[in-house]
Amino acid sequence: MKILTANRLTDGEAVWFSTDHRWAETIDHSEIASDKAGEERLEAIGHAGLANNEVVDVNLIDVQLVDGEIRPTRLREQIRAAGPTNRNDLGKQARPAVSRAA
Repeated sequence: MKILTANRLTDGEAVWFSTDHRWAETIDHSEIASDKAGEERLEAIGHAGLANNEVVDVNLIDVQLVDGEIRPTRLREQIRAAGPTNRNDLGKQARPAVSRAA
């Protein structure tokens, strides 16, 4: 399974392409590709976002579902989803409505 991630061009915020067809600041509702056709569709969306100067550093990343939550498999992506590791009062993990991705 894969999801699409990028950084928003205006402020550098890590974002994920969501099931409501927008770039969201949390990983929770990311659109999941479970086959090659889904991956190609997400890649096309990422290329369009890049071409429209909405996002940069567009990537498909591997994820797994753990108790119904989307979890990145790589540590780098877990950190991007949760926030900086040196201060729990900053970044995404400081927001009360955000689930912990790491």
